[in-house]
Amino acid sequence: MSIAKKIAASSRFYYGWIIVAVALISMAFWFGIRSSFSVFYVALLDEFPWSRGGSAGVQSMAYITYTLMAPLVGGLIDRFGPRRVIAPGILTLAVGLILCSRVEILAQFYIFYGVVAGSGIACIGIVSYSAILAHWFEKKRGLASGIAVSGMGLGTFVLVPMSQNFITTWGWRMTFIITGCLVLIILMPANTLFLRHKPRQLGQHPDGSNPSDSNHKHHPVEPSNNAHDNDWTLKKAASALRFWALIIFSFNGFVGVSIIIVHQVRFLVDHGVDKMTAAFVLAMVGIISSIFRIFWGWLSDRIGRELTYTLGIVCSCLGAGSLLLFEIYGSVFFTYSFLVLFGMGWGAAAPVFMTVAADLFKGRIFGLIYGFVEAGIGVAGAIGAWIGGFIFDKTQSYQLAFIFVIVTLLLSCLFCWLAAPRKYRSQGVWLNS
Repeated sequence: MSIAKKIAASSRFYYGWIIVAVALISMAFWFGIRSSFSVFYVALLDEFPWSRGGSAGVQSMAYITYTLMAPLVGGLIDRFGPRRVIAPGILTLAVGLILCSRVEILAQFYIFYGVVAGSGIACIGIVSYSAILAHWFEKKRGLASGIAVSGMGLGTFVLVPMSQNFITTWGWRMTFIITGCLVLIILMPANTLFLRHKPRQLGQHPDGSNPSDSNHKHHPVEPSNNAHDNDWTLKKAASALRFWALIIFSFNGFVGVSIIIVHQVRFLVDHGVDKMTAAFVLAMVGIISSIFRIFWGWLSDRIGRELTYTLGIVCSCLGAGSLLLFEIYGSVFFTYSFLVLFGMGWGAAAPVFMTVAADLFKGRIFGLIYGFVEAGIGVAGAIGAWIGGFIFDKTQSYQLAFIFVIVTLLLSCLFCWLAAPRKYRSQGVWLNS
């Protein structure tokens, strides 16, 4: 009997929360490695005569790779299950990071980080665990998703300052090697031993419920408008207006975020903040976002995805505005307001992206559908990483970039309302009376 079956059989604890824990750890590495690019970016610019736009383009290349890989990863998980997809991805990521330690020219960095590591990182990201968690949770989908994606902020909090400290102590080459080894040592056993695709594999039901238990009274939230939509096809999804609203909503949400994440450390260093402090600011943004991912996920189960996301976007815009004001006035107060407000607002993005998609399109090919959502997010990340550097190269300032962030975030909020998950969320959702 496998470890997973022993845990499920010997305890009344719902195994879905083990899946959430594996997702949390994996997404900590997924986004922590992505965010750590900002400190490697500073170190590489100090060593090599590369332009900011060209160097930031490496992260854009990684996002392009992610864009191409995300639908493939989601579709393969639907067909073969998560472990057969995620384990090779972990190995590929580790190899890519270790190869980065041998970089001598920019083209090598594009290949090793942008293509090889980028391919591996697609397998341990949100598309993989969204495709799994959608099957394990219905009533508590927002909470479970929020806890899982809180790993993104936790990874930023741990890996960004750790990477900066290691770079200061041993250099960026050794830091790439250490990071690759950590990926193998921690993620490989966690995913191969504990991950399962659907609750029925362990004789359980979504949310740990017992459909035959007559001691619980249930009632539907409201009539569902899509009672037969569980059997989605890609063609059917692509013909639905809400699919494109979902794509545009998540795309715009991440364009702005990627500008901040890639360029924030360099921006603060340019304005007199030492490198370790600048990395710590990004780390604090990450840990605040982790706390609020759980909160926003929980809140979205209660007041709806649209209103929850709107509140998060207000915080994100105020945070981006704080960086704009810091560049203009130089007051340290705006650094603090940025890390609090942007951390709060950023926390709303991932859990709402995941839950809105599951509310609209949960079914047998949800992994594939969400893969296309993440492909759009990958394009957004590539554009954001590049455009922040491009704007600076042209204007020698990030002011227009931060204004661009605010505009894209507001557009994202608009399309979240147009996707209207409130109309479809009730399918299969039952609340205790």
